[in-house]
Amino acid sequence: MRRNSLTTRRNELKFIKFFGPAWLVMMADMDASSIIGAAQTGALFKYGFIWIMLLLVIPLYVVQEVSGRIGIATGKGLGEVIRENYSKKLAILMALPMALTDAVTYAIEYLGIGIGLEVIGIPLILSIPLIYVVHIMIVTKRKYIQAERFLLLISAFLIISLFATLFLRGIKPYSPFYFSPSPQFLFLMAATVGAVVMPFMLFFQASATAIKLKEIGYCKCKDTAIKHMRKETLLGAVFTEILMVVVEMAFAGINVDPSTFASPQELSSVLTPLAGSLSPVIFGLGLISAGFLALVVISLGSAWGVAEALNVKNVNIIYIAESVPAVVLTLLVPSVNLVCIVLDLLVFFVYALIGPIIILGIISRNKKIMGEYASRGLSYFAYWISSIILLIIAIIASLSSI
Repeated sequence: MRRNSLTTRRNELKFIKFFGPAWLVMMADMDASSIIGAAQTGALFKYGFIWIMLLLVIPLYVVQEVSGRIGIATGKGLGEVIRENYSKKLAILMALPMALTDAVTYAIEYLGIGIGLEVIGIPLILSIPLIYVVHIMIVTKRKYIQAERFLLLISAFLIISLFATLFLRGIKPYSPFYFSPSPQFLFLMAATVGAVVMPFMLFFQASATAIKLKEIGYCKCKDTAIKHMRKETLLGAVFTEILMVVVEMAFAGINVDPSTFASPQELSSVLTPLAGSLSPVIFGLGLISAGFLALVVISLGSAWGVAEALNVKNVNIIYIAESVPAVVLTLLVPSVNLVCIVLDLLVFFVYALIGPIIILGIISRNKKIMGEYASRGLSYFAYWISSIILLIIAIIASLSSI
């Protein structure tokens, strides 16, 4: 009995030691753009998107599990696996859409953090350059595990601030089921699906998992690592969609024009009747936490993917260069245009995901690459069904909303 207890404790410690990559990529999925997208669904359709968000747990887990398994099986990032086993051109072709979408995403994350800091009294002209410096210091000066510990702490602030927002707003008697063929509903459905699996997530989880395995010496325990990765991925998938639901519920039915999207100012003032002067601070902390966590994770995933595809050893150059356009764009583009840019980007993510999601499925089946961890049977079928349904729903919804 005592031996079983000790064995269980050791397994728990191993899981805690391995914990990080899958959870962080899921928390980064709850970035400033996702928060704004979920807030829009609540503002316009109350609790009507809850059923969609909860169903999306399934494809989110299935797709990201394959990404993590590739990292464990090969000990390499997705970009490197594609380049070495297929071609450098294909690797670049898969990484390029991610890099382009991420360049715009950086601007959104910077602006999301900037809005959060602005409500505290720090203007964008000061906050954005400061954020850039802190961001670059974290990704260039720290090893992955050190950065991971900092990001796990940030994810805790994100969770607390979002749940606090819902607690202060309260749960309303709205139905969690709603569907409408209206262009606005279909557009937000496409944006919601686009926010589930973003291109950087596939590259980040594979690379981060492979790096962590090497740093903690888990390379010879792949079976155990895969079990832990699956538990962590499922936990992250469930929790990130619950957070999406929390945001939708917190912003349900706010007083905005139903024919337009809510502005950041309207979203930040949602708690004013309940929390007074603390309302924008609570909303601001949520945006700051979500934006900064996503900024670092997306930066790592994007840079790793590009560096692996190009076989570039000095990743720091990519870290530093890729965010500069976003900083400039953030300072030049009025924040009033943020919402439309965010939602359009979430829809575009679906199209940028097509290439990487196809090659991910092909790699997962390749026994020469994956060995005994290759996808087969039900898991392989589930991957393609999940991916196809995800893409078809989002594409049809986006085209129908035009």
